[in-house]
Amino acid sequence: MHVTIEQADTAIRAARDKAVELGTQMCIAVVDSGGNLKAFYRMDDAWVGSIDIAQKKAKTAVFFGMKTGQIGQLSQPGGSLYGIEHSNDGLITFPGGIPIVDADGVMSGAIGVSGSTVENDDAVAEAGAKAIGKTELPAHPWRT
Repeated sequence: MHVTIEQADTAIRAARDKAVELGTQMCIAVVDSGGNLKAFYRMDDAWVGSIDIAQKKAKTAVFFGMKTGQIGQLSQPGGSLYGIEHSNDGLITFPGGIPIVDADGVMSGAIGVSGSTVENDDAVAEAGAKAIGKTELPAHPWRT
């Protein structure tokens, strides 16, 4: 199951509302479970450089089924995923990318947000993801 365009729109609206509440301008990307762009929104005055970052955060979250901040913790020097950001035509390994998980525990897509501090990016992404689903996949024996 992929995130629908209606769900993507709902996630973007919720994320945009959170960005307005925080007083920041964001780029917000929603991808389907294959990492393909489903919807994108660039707020007025959001950084041009954040367009690519938001999309890569969403792809990173869906490719690995975890929040980008978690991948960042694992990819520090000496970490088990050190250097992973150079794979898949470039990943983003700091907060702001979050999987979107449906009621059945299936990852239907992900949201990526960029344009402010990583704390704000993460809060805005969380608001968008939670508007249409959960943000954590159920435990699986093959997932570390």
